[in-house]
Amino acid sequence: MSRTGKTTLADIATKTGYGTNTVSLALRGSTRISQEARDIIAKAAADLDYVPNNSAKSLVLKKSHTVGMLVEYLTNPQPTAVATELQREMSERGYGVLFATSSTPEQETAAIEMFRRHGVDGLLIYPVDHTSIEHLRKLRARNFPVVMLVGMRDTGLDAVGVDEFQASYDATTHLIALGHTKIGALGPLVDKPLKIDGFRHAHRVHGLPLDERQIVEPVGFSMGAGYDGMRELVAREFGLTALFASSDMYGLGAMRWAKDNGVSVPEQLSIVGYDNIEFGEFSHTSLTSVRNDGATLAKAAVERLMQLIDCDAKLPAPTLNLLPGELIIRESSARPGARSWVNTDQAQANRAQISAKK
Repeated sequence: MSRTGKTTLADIATKTGYGTNTVSLALRGSTRISQEARDIIAKAAADLDYVPNNSAKSLVLKKSHTVGMLVEYLTNPQPTAVATELQREMSERGYGVLFATSSTPEQETAAIEMFRRHGVDGLLIYPVDHTSIEHLRKLRARNFPVVMLVGMRDTGLDAVGVDEFQASYDATTHLIALGHTKIGALGPLVDKPLKIDGFRHAHRVHGLPLDERQIVEPVGFSMGAGYDGMRELVAREFGLTALFASSDMYGLGAMRWAKDNGVSVPEQLSIVGYDNIEFGEFSHTSLTSVRNDGATLAKAAVERLMQLIDCDAKLPAPTLNLLPGELIIRESSARPGARSWVNTDQAQANRAQISAKK
């Protein structure tokens, strides 16, 4: 055994009496070696706890069979659940995953450099700033496979994600259809604009005036940030009767603010969130929210990444795969001054519908 404690081909050769070249061919399943010899060598390898050197193999195949996966907030269960599905999909294809998180552009750049040093074959990424992705375009220009996990148009990159603009438009339209005319919003204004743009578009389409001060960008990503954002919105005195939260974390924080301040949900304040996390479904007042199909997203993203990895020539033109978001109506949204129409039976039906799609 080598001084590193790792079993080598020479160790197996010594144990079996075969040459190292014969051992190497046998472990790769070569039919040039007899079945009897292959069985003896395989047993010796197992007895000695031999682990193949994939680094050496990758030099020959020019593939490491690993990919990098970069997400932003682990505090948000939705992308974490998608990351779990992505890892499962890659594993089924014989690929390992190097995982990292980032919350700043600098951390994102450092993580990508780390992935490249480890020789990953491609990258799956939730960008920190959806409006600043030139570094990802440069990677693709160098023929490096990159698939973004957000549904962004006209990026010059492969992207698979939920149509956040349309889903947020639908969520806001739901509130407008209920009769709300003063609707606030919590969400990013600059680096991830699609959801708030959908919120604005719903106001334009339905002829509803919107003061930009009805939108607050919370500081950070947490229920506490949603709580503070709701407090700031109310202090601006717009007489809001409804809220669109660009994440359930913000929506649940706003719901807690309402409880602490004697504001009933949904009678005095309707709330619609985004991501359909379990906390929202099972909160005391269940949260109306946009559901993303994480399993479908993961499968589509991995299939596209594998197409790029398996491409021997120049990468093909980038594609965009937009998946629909589904509005799940629960107890937190109702007509102004009214209780929710969603009863216990309806809530149970919603849960059954979601479980059937998992």
